[in-house]
Amino acid sequence: MCGISYIQNRYTRFSTKTSEEFNTASRSVKPGLIASGIVSAWTWAATLLQSSTVAYEYGVAGPFWYAAGATVQILMFSILACKVKQNAPRCHTWLEIIYVRYGTYTHWVFIFFALLTNILVGSQLLLGGSAVVTSLTGMNVYAAIFLIPVGVCVYVVLGGLRATFLCDYSHTLILMIIILYFLFSAYTTSAQIGSPSAMYQLLKEAAIKRPVAGNQNGSYMTLKSNFALVFGVIQLCSGSGTVFLDQAYWQRAIASRPTTAVRLAWFAIPFGFATTLGLAAVALTDSPTFPTYPEPLSQAQVTSGLAASTAATALLGKGGAVALLIVLFMAVTSCLSAELIAVSSILTFDIYKTYIKKSATPNQLIFISHVMICVFGLTVAVFACIWNGIGIDLGWLFLVMGLLIGGAVFPAAFAITWVGQTSAGALSGAISGLAAGLIAWLTTAHQYFGAITVSTTGEEYSTLAGNLAAIMTGLIVTVVVSLARPKPYSWETTRSINASVLTAASSQSSTQADPKEKSDLNEKADSPIPSSGDEEKGANEDLTVEEEPTKLRRAFKVACIASFLLTFIMDFLIPMPMFFSHYIFSQGFFTAWVVITFIWVFCSAFITTVLPLVEAGGFFKALAKEVLGH
Repeated sequence: MCGISYIQNRYTRFSTKTSEEFNTASRSVKPGLIASGIVSAWTWAATLLQSSTVAYEYGVAGPFWYAAGATVQILMFSILACKVKQNAPRCHTWLEIIYVRYGTYTHWVFIFFALLTNILVGSQLLLGGSAVVTSLTGMNVYAAIFLIPVGVCVYVVLGGLRATFLCDYSHTLILMIIILYFLFSAYTTSAQIGSPSAMYQLLKEAAIKRPVAGNQNGSYMTLKSNFALVFGVIQLCSGSGTVFLDQAYWQRAIASRPTTAVRLAWFAIPFGFATTLGLAAVALTDSPTFPTYPEPLSQAQVTSGLAASTAATALLGKGGAVALLIVLFMAVTSCLSAELIAVSSILTFDIYKTYIKKSATPNQLIFISHVMICVFGLTVAVFACIWNGIGIDLGWLFLVMGLLIGGAVFPAAFAITWVGQTSAGALSGAISGLAAGLIAWLTTAHQYFGAITVSTTGEEYSTLAGNLAAIMTGLIVTVVVSLARPKPYSWETTRSINASVLTAASSQSSTQADPKEKSDLNEKADSPIPSSGDEEKGANEDLTVEEEPTKLRRAFKVACIASFLLTFIMDFLIPMPMFFSHYIFSQGFFTAWVVITFIWVFCSAFITTVLPLVEAGGFFKALAKEVLGH
């Protein structure tokens, strides 16, 4: 990655020495790479580990509800992405919109929620990743927590946001290859399973020995799973916070070209991965190759996310363990890189530039961005150590996260989509949502289980109550307060964010260039690989999105239709009839379910690994000529 960043700075117009390129990738990233980046950024350690955990606990309903419950937010976020391009095309962070529209106090409250989101996500990555690394290799867990971020900090400091996209692509490519490796191994070549029908029979036998509480007839092959449905609702609430409040997603919307943020392919990752390893962990529990044979996994091992690692080892031995270790490292590092650059942008633009040094130069902003990347890397490692030290595991943190940040979800979304939301509405909605979530969470834990402990506060009903209370209170309060004292708003102020700064930077770049350099730049004006002297021009050339209102409106309509239609299909049309009919999969239906899984993973792999190469074909040709010419 360091070498790629050097080549970029030397031979292309995009230089990481400019603030725009470092923090927004010059807003020029194409659809395929955006899709790859979104898939990679949303593929946490929890995506692989927690999805396999719920598959191990609830059967086929677990992977489905994990994927369906978390895909909705990405679909809905595509609507926000279009609105950002329409109403705040030059912003660096979503918090800049909050500041310009609502003022200082509201800005600080949402900074708190944004940083809380990033700390929870980042520490989850390290907590889950270090647990599996320790399980598979014997490495000291605290060493793993601190060593994982080191390499990530290095390449993010050197390459900025575009570096995270390029690493996201390589990580997604490896992720897809290994998921397909596990799929083909489990369902076609494994001596222990080898086919969907064999998996079906093994799951049927497992249900007799270890029936699933809350599932129809204790079966692993039904969507009539009460606790899986509860988990799906928690996932819906929690995932809303971690998408709508995470600067990493806003940064991808900002970096994309105006109409590209509607192509998404993440569903296949948890669905395909957990349908393979999660179910394999159930099927192979009674096999001598299973690491804990003859005992099943303990509850502590399950909630730590070890179902996937034990299944990989049982299925493929040391090769499976190595493959899982690689894919987990890819997931942790790619997502962590997105979190690092996201928090760096918040600390640089929303705190340093807004409150400490408003006249900061681009060089000073770059320096602060570099420092903050390292500071946040250390911070999340410390938090992961704290969670590990006090006995909080990945499962607990995953379920509780939504109730802590859910109150700010709708106020944040309305900030860029609804002219009627007021500062008082946004502020009161976020704070009251947090309070309601905490009260409902702790009250339910005490009422249902008689005590408030780490164990009782991590139960499904406690966290369900907290998540629902937080997100719904935030919605209701912000709407009621805003409508009680309406204050009409136009988007003129948000559309002018950074306009004067970027214009000045572009003018300064033009006036400072010497005549020879200007001549060279003019000669290469139509080239996809302009010279590196045209840094600020390259950084700003894609910012004139106001010139494409028709495309933006069309993209917004497509995003709305696709988001609501796919949400209805995935969360109601497919699962609800099977839930209420208490349907248990037949062998033929389960085989079709597995075939659909294969098809979905292949489609996702094409979108995230082949499409970016097709889109960049012309760029690579021009780059080769430029490099060879020098």
